[in-house]
Amino acid sequence: MLDLAREGEEVEADLRRALEELGVEIERTEIGMMLSGENDASSAILTIHPGAGGTESQDWAEMLYRMYYRWAEGKGYRVRTLEYQEGEEAGIKSATLYVEGHNAYGYLRSESGVHRLVRISPFDAAARRHTSFASVYVSPDIDDRIEITIDEKDLRIDTYRSSGAGGQHVNVTDSAVRITHLPSGLVVSCQNERSQHRNREVAMKVLRSRLYEIAEREREEKRAAEEGAKKEIAWGSQIRSYVLQPYRLVKDHRTNIEIGNVDRVLDGDLDRFIRGYLLMRGSEGGSATLTGPG
Repeated sequence: MLDLAREGEEVEADLRRALEELGVEIERTEIGMMLSGENDASSAILTIHPGAGGTESQDWAEMLYRMYYRWAEGKGYRVRTLEYQEGEEAGIKSATLYVEGHNAYGYLRSESGVHRLVRISPFDAAARRHTSFASVYVSPDIDDRIEITIDEKDLRIDTYRSSGAGGQHVNVTDSAVRITHLPSGLVVSCQNERSQHRNREVAMKVLRSRLYEIAEREREEKRAAEEGAKKEIAWGSQIRSYVLQPYRLVKDHRTNIEIGNVDRVLDGDLDRFIRGYLLMRGSEGGSATLTGPG
């Protein structure tokens, strides 16, 4: 095409299109190489909990719920809400999404951690700036061939009436199930199925997934300690800040990627953050720093 262009042929548009298509294919291949972990190809279970701060944090947790729902839909994944507990005034006390599809966990595992919001609170009559936190936990939908032993004596199982908003959230029934794993303190719930038996089955699936993820994390921490590696593996670390006031910016603290269009991010456009994390994890030593324009 370059030779044709030199000869005066009108091929510039075709050449630009071919280069753009090549760039997309290179990026797709690059990301595919990063998604080679044992469970990366699995579906994902994503749970959101607000931090301290009452209504403000609960509202932030619901904003994150919407963000991940929109991201998953935009990727063509099938999304189901397994649990959705509304806050008293606004927002949510907790929510769990099941994101079904190839590589869902491989992408979403980058989102585990604490997310921070800075904004003028819509719930503060004095219009003061507030900082809110919410935690996101992502675990793989593990294969039935992976054995996770759970002793029934270690479980406390409660049933309650669902209190979701209906529609895309939950079916309001009397058969919601909450399971507490006493040794670890993990609490999982399911309220989206129409029978108590099915809700218990799905809640046990979520519990197995969370216990597996914790065990994998502990093994990774042990390997990192033995190798003297400096790796950030903590669930509780603050991974990203979303600032709406006094300026508008979303910054990932692991990769230093910054995006100025906050609304686009909150509407589910997370690809640059996810790609940056995967490339960082896949680079030698996991220490690459990526930057980009807002």
